[in-house]
Amino acid sequence: MEGVARPSSAARSFADLHCHTSASFDSLSKPASVVRAAAARGLTHLAITDHDRLEGAFVARDSAPPELTVIVGQEVRTTGGDLIGLFLERPIAVGLSSADASQAIHEQGGLVGLAHPFDRFRSSGGRRAGEADLEALRGQIDYVEVWNARIMIGDGNRRAAELAQAAGLAGVAVSDAHTVLEVGVAYTIADGPLDTPQQLFDALPGARLVMGRASRLVRAGMPLAKLIQRARGNRRVVAQ
Repeated sequence: MEGVARPSSAARSFADLHCHTSASFDSLSKPASVVRAAAARGLTHLAITDHDRLEGAFVARDSAPPELTVIVGQEVRTTGGDLIGLFLERPIAVGLSSADASQAIHEQGGLVGLAHPFDRFRSSGGRRAGEADLEALRGQIDYVEVWNARIMIGDGNRRAAELAQAAGLAGVAVSDAHTVLEVGVAYTIADGPLDTPQQLFDALPGARLVMGRASRLVRAGMPLAKLIQRARGNRRVVAQ
């Protein structure tokens, strides 16, 4: 992080809107450890966005200290790339089109984020979003990850920022943490509370982004995490 986020105040919020726990097939971070780290680093809001599951987010929400608000979310695998759904109570099905997944998130009253849209190593929807699709994008997406701390190779973050600007969408900075060490390495500072979808949506256009970067050594441990989770029977959710 850029130093340590300052303590919560009524006028300002510090949010990391993309974070994983051991409910994901590629993370070993216990939900309770994740929320302890987030609170210790001064975050006021943390979105738990495990791959296609909500169980870890519910555990994190129940174990969070009073000074930290946990937003229940999901990283949703669609046929058009990964999306982030925030403020969910029910998981979104795997394998829907981007439009259908966005609609399902909005039907729950949630917000839809475009995750790491130009990451060459992950399922990234931005590569399919040409100029002809900008109007559709504006109708489906509420914000874009213009800084994802796990993008270490290529110009994915720059292209994401250009896409957000062209589409007239707000941008956020996120850690995409898969380990406790990464929690809050990048985050978004916004004025006012972010406790409801409308509050977050209204605050993002004026937000300040803190653009830290994850350690290459930490990310290098992901294959081991996947192997351990596979041995535990925690595999990626597949479309039904």
